[in-house]
Amino acid sequence: MTYTASTIQVFVYGTLKPGESNYLAFCQGNTIAEIEAYTKGELYHLAPGYPAMTPEKRNIQGYLFIFSAQSTILSRLDALENYQVDRAIALNDYNRQIVPVYSPKNRLLGNAWCYLMTQPKIREFGGQPINSNSWRGSN
Repeated sequence: MTYTASTIQVFVYGTLKPGESNYLAFCQGNTIAEIEAYTKGELYHLAPGYPAMTPEKRNIQGYLFIFSAQSTILSRLDALENYQVDRAIALNDYNRQIVPVYSPKNRLLGNAWCYLMTQPKIREFGGQPINSNSWRGSN
């Protein structure tokens, strides 16, 4: 699957997934495509009730969302995730990074933006490792 510069690709693994708390406000009706996918990482459930991910080696299930390049989705998601591009990494709650994304059949779908958290921030938010490779609001 190839997308051009006219799209924005975002890998989501938590509250932005279909059926979760932020999907309706940020994603439903705004995507060009929603593809089940995975990336490499480690999942944590944070005390406030939402997840975080760090870059690691486990396959973390989520979705690759494709948005129009004219979309304001990145600025909206940056605000949701308390990320500012010009702020020190340690001061952001999440940091937006490019990650490789794969189909469930291990085919590289391309690179996408993903919001990752540092270990110190995970500790600050009372993060607990999730043993499965998928987060649900009921974790």
